[in-house]
Amino acid sequence: MKKIRVLIVDDSAVVRQTLEDILSSDPGIEVIGTAVDPYVAAERMKKEVPDVITLDIEMPRMDGITFLQKLMKQHPIPVVICSSVAEQGTANALKALEYGAVEIISKPKIGTKKFLEESRIRLIDKVKAAAMVRAKPLKTVAPIKVSPKLDADAVIPMGKPQSLTTTEKICLVGASTGGTEALRVFLESQPPNCPPIAIVQHMPEHFTAAFANRLNSICRINIKEARDGDSMLRGQALIAPGDKHMLLKRSGARYYVEVKAGPLVSRHRPSVDVLFRSGARYGGGNVVAAIMTGMGDDGAKGMKELHEVGAYTIAQDEKTCVVFGMPQEAIKLGGVQKVMPLQGIAGEIVRACG
Repeated sequence: MKKIRVLIVDDSAVVRQTLEDILSSDPGIEVIGTAVDPYVAAERMKKEVPDVITLDIEMPRMDGITFLQKLMKQHPIPVVICSSVAEQGTANALKALEYGAVEIISKPKIGTKKFLEESRIRLIDKVKAAAMVRAKPLKTVAPIKVSPKLDADAVIPMGKPQSLTTTEKICLVGASTGGTEALRVFLESQPPNCPPIAIVQHMPEHFTAAFANRLNSICRINIKEARDGDSMLRGQALIAPGDKHMLLKRSGARYYVEVKAGPLVSRHRPSVDVLFRSGARYGGGNVVAAIMTGMGDDGAKGMKELHEVGAYTIAQDEKTCVVFGMPQEAIKLGGVQKVMPLQGIAGEIVRACG
C-alpha cells in the first residue's frame, strides 16, 4: 500500500526529531521532510506535496493559525495540530479546528515508558485518520506493536444490567475525527428541554473544557466539561474531560457520571466503549445512543451491548461523516438500529426520548 507522506512543521528541533522518529517507526508512514516554520514548509511543498501536515501553533515569522488559514484557502491538505496543552494555547487550538484542522494532539514529552507509548499510539492513529480525510477549501466566514488493545473490561467489567426504577430517558454520544464540528451541529439543534446528554469526544486533556465552553456560548442548552458526580439533567450536555474516562451511573432514580482515570481502552482515554458499556449496565432500555464520525472501532462493542439490553442505537451515515470508521464498525457488529445523516440525529433523539 502507498505510504502516507507527512511533513512536520515545528520550530523545536527536539520535537521535529521526536515526531519524525515516532512516525517513521510505522511502516505505513513516510516523513518526507521537516520545516522550522511555515515559510520553509511552503518551499518544501513546492517540491513534494504531503498527504498530511503536523503543525505547531507558536512559531517564528508566521504562527501556525495564520499558515493554516492560508493553506486551507489555497491548497487544502489534512492538518494535525501538534501543540502543547498550555491553557493559553487552548483557544488557538480550537480556532484551528474551526479553520479546518482535522485533529489536535499533544506534543510528545520526555517521561515514562508508558507515557511515550501512549503518545506514540495517539500520534500515529491521528495521522492515519487525517490521511483518510478529504480536506475542503476554507470558506471565508466571520500498525506498530504496542501494548495489548484493551476493551471496556479494563475500566468497567461486564455485568448484568441493574433493575431500573426510572423511566427518564438519557442520551449517550461518541465521536472522534470530525466530531468537533459534528457535535456543534448536533448540539445547536437541541431544544432547551432536551434529554440529559453525555458525550465522549476524543480530545486531549485541557482542550475539552475550552471546547465545552465554546459550545455553551452558541447553543441553547447548558454544556460543560463533566466533573465526577455531576448529575444528568434535562437541557444539559456533559463532555468527558480529556485523558479521563466517563461512565454513566445511577443512584435510585438519579443518573450521574463518574469521571475516573484508567488505561487506554480501544486505544483511547476517554473511550466511547467505556461510556456505552456503563450505559448498558445502568441505563439499559432508557438509553438512546448515537455514534458519530471517527476513525477506528471505539464504541462499536459498547453500542452492541446497549442494543442487546434494549437501548435505541443510531449511527451517523457515511455521506455526512468525515471518517466513517466508528459508525461502520458499530453497524458491522449489528449494534445499530438506525443509520441517518448528521443533521437528523438531534431530532431523532428528541423524538425517541419523548
